[in-house]
Amino acid sequence: MMTGIPPINPMMPGLGIVPPPIPPDMPAVKEIIHCKSCTLFPPNPHLPPPATRERPPGCKTVFVGGLPENGTEQIIMEVFEQCGEVIAIRKSKKNFCHIRFAEEFMVDKALYLSGYRIRLGSSTDKKDTGRLHVDFAQARDDLYEWECKQRMLAREERHRRRLEEERFRPPSPPPVVHYSDHECSVVAEKLKDDTKFLEAIQTLLTWIERGEVNRRTANNFYSMIQSANSHIRRLVNEKAAHEKEMEEAKEKFKLALSGILVQFEQIVAVYHSASKQKAWDHFTKAQRKNISVWCKQAEEIRNIHNDELMGIRREEEMEMSDEEIEDPSEMKETEESALVSQVEALKEENDSLRWQLDAYRNEVELLKQEQGKASRDEDTTKEQQMKLLQQALQGMQKHLLKVQDEYKKREAELEKVREDKLKIETLLENLKEQQSIVDEEDKERDTTDCQGNESSTSRVCACSQEKECPVEKTLSNSPVKSEREVLLVGIISTFLHVHPFGASIEYICSYLQRLDSKICTAEVEVLMTRLQNTFRQELSGVGASLEKRWKFCGFDGLKMT
Repeated sequence: MMTGIPPINPMMPGLGIVPPPIPPDMPAVKEIIHCKSCTLFPPNPHLPPPATRERPPGCKTVFVGGLPENGTEQIIMEVFEQCGEVIAIRKSKKNFCHIRFAEEFMVDKALYLSGYRIRLGSSTDKKDTGRLHVDFAQARDDLYEWECKQRMLAREERHRRRLEEERFRPPSPPPVVHYSDHECSVVAEKLKDDTKFLEAIQTLLTWIERGEVNRRTANNFYSMIQSANSHIRRLVNEKAAHEKEMEEAKEKFKLALSGILVQFEQIVAVYHSASKQKAWDHFTKAQRKNISVWCKQAEEIRNIHNDELMGIRREEEMEMSDEEIEDPSEMKETEESALVSQVEALKEENDSLRWQLDAYRNEVELLKQEQGKASRDEDTTKEQQMKLLQQALQGMQKHLLKVQDEYKKREAELEKVREDKLKIETLLENLKEQQSIVDEEDKERDTTDCQGNESSTSRVCACSQEKECPVEKTLSNSPVKSEREVLLVGIISTFLHVHPFGASIEYICSYLQRLDSKICTAEVEVLMTRLQNTFRQELSGVGASLEKRWKFCGFDGLKMT
């Protein structure tokens, strides 16, 4: 056993313990596993278990991911040989491998290591650490072995079923021997023995059907047929003995039935006497009910037994009448066979009639039982319907109560709204009265103030006329004549302020025409020449590149003024 493994760890080699299923409400308690060249640290017990794919049939191979980069096949073998015998390891360069075990239960042990953190030695380097992820892997070798095993089990099952069928199959009849003089004498002796008659008669029938009868063997076959005929008399005598036994049994049954009927009559008489007023008044209601039920049951059973006894007596009378019709003086030996056949036919008819009566009685009883069941079913269905109707009525009543409560709440809300409306109307009336009073007071004040203000108004008008005159003069002398021109001046001044080195008239007009297509260059140029303190025209360039540019000089004009 490796050092560091606790004694109850399911991964202990040699124990072969598969970890039992852990309840979902309890965390899986996993412990540290120490190996020779590595250490396995358990995952956080509060985290959910790692996800796995669906287990393939006959899975013996697992996928192991999250291996350290410096991990070797020897380290993998050291970790996973605890789970069982490892047949093969296929390691990849990308930190994963496939491990094939000898048995399927070893895969469950390997899955126990899923989620463990592995560390090689005492190194903390990334290449020496990793988190193991163990999952089922689908391998063709596993599937092939599983299919072979399933086919072997199917063969064993078919063999077992065949043995069962052969065990329960009835044995085949023994083969019939071929005809010979010795066998003929043996069969003739068996035909005379009652215990071996069936076997001998079957052999005789087979020989005749095979065609063994010829001139040489005809006498032997005739003697065997004669022996078979003599067996008929023995059968008739045996039948007569059985009929005699049956008659004796009938007599015993009839006597017993008559005794039972006498006892039933006495019991019914006791019930009838108890139901008379002298004794009936002293019983309680429950006792009276039980006595009446018992009386009905006893009468029904008595009537059934009485019908059976009457049927037996009718059969005997019919048999007696048949015997009286026959005249024993006229019977002859030649007519014995015919009379016997007639008697047998009559008995068969009698038996068939009796069986028909029994069938009719059984049908009547079945009909009574079915009617009782139907009535019970109807009662149960009616009770269910009543329960459903009661539930529906209760639901309707609850719904009506809810509607009534809502109606009362709405009525209370309407009353509140009406009261609020009346209060608001009264407030409006009071406000109107107050407003009318205030208006009257204002009128009186206006009349008193008008006389004092007439003299002052003349003075104010004169002053206002004097003030308006210079404003009109300034408006008539300004270079901007309309609001449109004011807007153009503002847009041009902002445009030229953005272009400090100036811009040509065509460039300015192209910008303005984007805003209003009706603007022309002559109108803009006249407006800018009018405002000399705001816009200034300068020449820039040399020779052929000489160009007129307009610049914004509004801030200079403010300084000059």
